[in-house]
Amino acid sequence: MYQKSRLANGLRVITSYIPHARSVSATFFIRVGSRNEPDSIQGASHFLEHMLFKGTEKRPTPKDISEAIEGIGGYFNAEAGKELTVYWDKVADRHWTIAIEVLSDLLQHSLFKAEEVEKERKVIAEELGMLADSPGDWVHVLVDAAMWGSQPLGRDVAGTRESVLNLSRDQLLDWFRTYYVPSNLVISMAGPIHHEDICAEVERHLGRWDGSVPPEWPPAGQSPVSRVLLKSKRTEQAHFCLAVPSLPYDHPERYALELLNIVLGEGMSSRLFLAIREKYGLAYDVHSYTNEYNDAGSLVVYAGVEPGRIDEALRATLGEMARLCEPIPEDELARAKEFWKGRMLLRLEDTRSIASWLGAQELLLGEIYTVDDVIERVDQVQASDLRSLAERLFVSDKLCLAVIGPYRSEDRFARLLKF
Repeated sequence: MYQKSRLANGLRVITSYIPHARSVSATFFIRVGSRNEPDSIQGASHFLEHMLFKGTEKRPTPKDISEAIEGIGGYFNAEAGKELTVYWDKVADRHWTIAIEVLSDLLQHSLFKAEEVEKERKVIAEELGMLADSPGDWVHVLVDAAMWGSQPLGRDVAGTRESVLNLSRDQLLDWFRTYYVPSNLVISMAGPIHHEDICAEVERHLGRWDGSVPPEWPPAGQSPVSRVLLKSKRTEQAHFCLAVPSLPYDHPERYALELLNIVLGEGMSSRLFLAIREKYGLAYDVHSYTNEYNDAGSLVVYAGVEPGRIDEALRATLGEMARLCEPIPEDELARAKEFWKGRMLLRLEDTRSIASWLGAQELLLGEIYTVDDVIERVDQVQASDLRSLAERLFVSDKLCLAVIGPYRSEDRFARLLKF
């Protein structure tokens, strides 16, 4: 499914040869995100991700950069997260060398013009303001704050308005030089191009790039700092996220966790959807998801409800979580397994998805599991594994809650947080 090489400078190249494809996708993974950042430079990784599209020596304006990919009909974008920053593009196969060259140019030759830094500072401040005006999005940030408090995992990836307005160009450059180094980078590509040709092209553009090994991440604590975090706001709909600490992404029980999440709240046949929406009519949107990090994780339930029915919705949600500590029927587990395997296979239908699948595993896990490897591990999970995990996760003392709505007291919600 893939081949892997390491350049002399430590940069890793992963490729998947797909002879029938007509596209090539290149994904550059940098192992840095908001959890690396000290208080004084919150939002630096996200700010950097914006700045790399503002001009290079060869392409001095944002227009020049966008035209380099869009001018050949391609797509490109980037995203900064809590542990990774990702740059990617997807082009027609005959332009595959451009896919590598453009991203390499961004990483090595960005100008960081002072006037562009000041301009982008204002753009990011507006981005943060937009989040505050969208309670359905903001509540997901708040539940991380309820879970991890002032630790880096508890912060918004983009930082705060204050931190962004105070970040200097020199601080951004120092952050860039510390983490944007070959040993901290994985390049993953998929398409009808052979591994040797891709490695030669990467070597041509990045083989002389050098840099020291970046520092280790600060550890994440698992103890919640605040069990309930309420933002009082006049809204037509109340939004809540109910969460418990869960597992890191390399935990041996991670497949049991994924199946537990599917049973609980992923899809229209999940227990939460059938109970909260179909049975009680409490919410239009209700679902659960997992966050998995290097040494921590969380399982989160989200719902948007009529403000006067939030207590009822929380009790019903807690009831469905508690039911997972009871035996799970074999047929329900079998459906969850097929759901997981089917969604995984559908996600891997195009070159970009395959490149992301391979590169993320290499950077985060240090090894790559094939689709067949993963399917085998999913099939090995037993109903008793899910029940055992649920009994350890769904404990009253571990519950955290974030709420946005027209309420004044956190105490009223704290009294509800028990199984």
